[in-house]
Amino acid sequence: MESLILFLLVLTLLFIGLPVGISLGLSSILFITFFSHDSLSSVAISLFGVGQHYTLLAIPFFIIASSYMSTGGVAKRLINFAIASVGHFRGGLAMASVLACMMFAALSGSSPATVVAIGTIAIAGMVQVGYSKDFAAGIIANAGTLGILIPPSIVMVVYAASVNVSVGRMFLAGVIPGLIAGGMLMLAIYVVARIKKLPAEEWKGFGHIVKGGKEAGWGLFLVVIIMGGIYGGVFTPTEAAVVAAVYSMFIALFVYRDMGPLKGQTWTNDDDAPHARVGFNGMVYGVSFFLVWEIMSFFAFADSDTVTGGDRALWGAIMSIVITIFYVYKRSSKLEQSVGTCLAAGTPIWGRNLSMMIRGFFPSLFGEESRKVMLEGTKTTVMLMFIIANALLFAHTLSAERIPQAITEWMLDVGFNWFTFLIAVNILLLIGGQFMEPSGLLVIVAPIVFPIAMELGVDPIHLGIIMVVNMEIGMITPPIGLNLFVTSSITGMSLARVIKAAMPFMLVLMVFLVMVTYIPALSTALPYSIMGPEMVQ
Repeated sequence: MESLILFLLVLTLLFIGLPVGISLGLSSILFITFFSHDSLSSVAISLFGVGQHYTLLAIPFFIIASSYMSTGGVAKRLINFAIASVGHFRGGLAMASVLACMMFAALSGSSPATVVAIGTIAIAGMVQVGYSKDFAAGIIANAGTLGILIPPSIVMVVYAASVNVSVGRMFLAGVIPGLIAGGMLMLAIYVVARIKKLPAEEWKGFGHIVKGGKEAGWGLFLVVIIMGGIYGGVFTPTEAAVVAAVYSMFIALFVYRDMGPLKGQTWTNDDDAPHARVGFNGMVYGVSFFLVWEIMSFFAFADSDTVTGGDRALWGAIMSIVITIFYVYKRSSKLEQSVGTCLAAGTPIWGRNLSMMIRGFFPSLFGEESRKVMLEGTKTTVMLMFIIANALLFAHTLSAERIPQAITEWMLDVGFNWFTFLIAVNILLLIGGQFMEPSGLLVIVAPIVFPIAMELGVDPIHLGIIMVVNMEIGMITPPIGLNLFVTSSITGMSLARVIKAAMPFMLVLMVFLVMVTYIPALSTALPYSIMGPEMVQ
């Protein structure tokens, strides 16, 4: 009876129009005050515990990293690389949009950020070459959901924190499903493109792919840093989030120069001599290789007793010098200049750029655009953490009243097995995802279904991916599907029109949900092979 009162309180508060976070927190406080034997001091302890939760500390830093990567030309570089890779297929521009969403998802961990960053550019591009606006909007709305499935994912961090499982295993578990989901969307686009005879981009050769990869490389290297650092044992997922935030800020401000006082300042000028550019480019490749080598070798040999930091630096320096000389030698032969002359002429370009970076360092960090990015990231963090804090308070109330245990006993008594239980979980989450933000819904539902899943032998990581995929579909399901609102905003289309456009491709994700639910190996194969199975205490 008490459990019905608690849920009725939540539904009543939601129905009268209160925000989700307030509804969850207020209903918990009212229930504890009037119906529970629990003390009100538990409310303060529960809310204080959210701020002290080490895993949840990753969320604000991933949001900041996403904010920097969403600002400027990172998305444009990813789209150019995707078009170079798959644009020559029938419907290639639409497929490239999905691929770009997959890559940006690996940088941002946020579904709405993926829709905004990629959709703003890709939808206009697709319409320009002959795709219908509805078709383009439907693709982006669905592909943007990959932002919470492909690691790093904020929603995965929330799930891991709410049921106390490994964030690292969750990130690994999302890799294969994320690739499959993106591949299924691209396959669906290809089939539709063949039927409707949609256009294909011109094939410009592998050189165009290499060029696109070089331009997008510094952004994509963030994925290597996060995943390599976590699974190389160098830092925890929370520490990885901090590294991601600092790296994203440095790349946006000083490498890509998409914002801040260095915005629009190119690394080379039109009046630089050709042989000076060759020398400078050669040194850029050498320095870039050295930095990448130092990071990758640190991940690989961090625990080695035989390979020292000096050894790694020496090997990296030798290989970097060889790469620099080889590049300059190949390029300088056409200019009839020696390697030494090119390198000497390129040195002043390095000096000019380093001088600009030093002079612009503090103005970039504290400039108007950086302050705006930090402010937007802070707003998002406060909103999300407020929902999570109140959802955790609600989950605490459920646990104090032993509601999850009562539901577990009832489901076992009526004969539920793992197969029928997962059907029930999917139905519950698909309905709940229509009305609630993913993180808040996960924090409420996960503590309820988790003990039942453990009792029935469902793997905790597998359960997490099932829940994340359900949250994906919830992002494009009316009436509260956030991706629908974001897509409507960036396209100027009505919400009803966006919903109609997104529905056909949502069926692909529904098929994908069935696959993920009943083929556990899709979720567990990679984390098991690298980190072993999750041990639930």
